[in-house]
Amino acid sequence: MIRLGEPNSDGMVDVIFTLPAEIPGHVSVVGDFNHWDPRAHPMTRTQHGTHTATVTLPPGTSICFRYLAEGGRWLDDLDVDARDERGGIVHVSASVTGHEKAGQGRAAWLTG
Repeated sequence: MIRLGEPNSDGMVDVIFTLPAEIPGHVSVVGDFNHWDPRAHPMTRTQHGTHTATVTLPPGTSICFRYLAEGGRWLDDLDVDARDERGGIVHVSASVTGHEKAGQGRAAWLTG
């Protein structure tokens, strides 16, 4: 699941990425916003076992991303705003009101 938080005091918006507990090992959110660096946004496990990471962005931003799991396995979020050859795309509206969903949080292992 991808959820948009309410704009904070400086107008930035938290984009919260969550993956199910069934995904084994370590996972990172990588994309054009962090130069595809898997060390920049590692996901942490919650007390319920789900993976979560937060990326803070300005309103009016669109990012392209994928998840990188242990062993070099790529995961895509199937319910993003759009998709291109690089991965899923999330749009942070210029008028975010908070707690909006950008997808339903399904993920799939990519093959090949």
